[in-house]
Amino acid sequence: MDFLDEGPYAVVGASQDRSKYGNKVFRSYLQHDRKVYPVNPRAETIEGQMAYASLKDLPEVPRGISIITPPKVTEAVVAEAIEAGVRFVWMQPGAESDAAIAAATDAGLEVIADGSCLLVVQGFRD
Repeated sequence: MDFLDEGPYAVVGASQDRSKYGNKVFRSYLQHDRKVYPVNPRAETIEGQMAYASLKDLPEVPRGISIITPPKVTEAVVAEAIEAGVRFVWMQPGAESDAAIAAATDAGLEVIADGSCLLVVQGFRD
């Protein structure tokens, strides 16, 4: 899968709450020793790592992002990803938006929005 071939990555919607998918997806990247940044405007740290308010605040452009946000927020995240130069977006189940998929595809980004979950693909263990 091209998405997982190389990073860095960002998890938009990363959560401090270990029971939330935004936290589990972030930890899944960490379990596989992938360079990943948590993005959450309301958190200072997540799993001991500095959290960032938005993609534009990251110290480098992520090659791929996992999105765990409500669909309307996903649309704004995709617009920001296009502007930042992100290459891949993976809309986790529940984050998908037809408008966001169309915008990302039209901008030439590679999109995963087929209901597949990073946790399953990577074999996440809590």
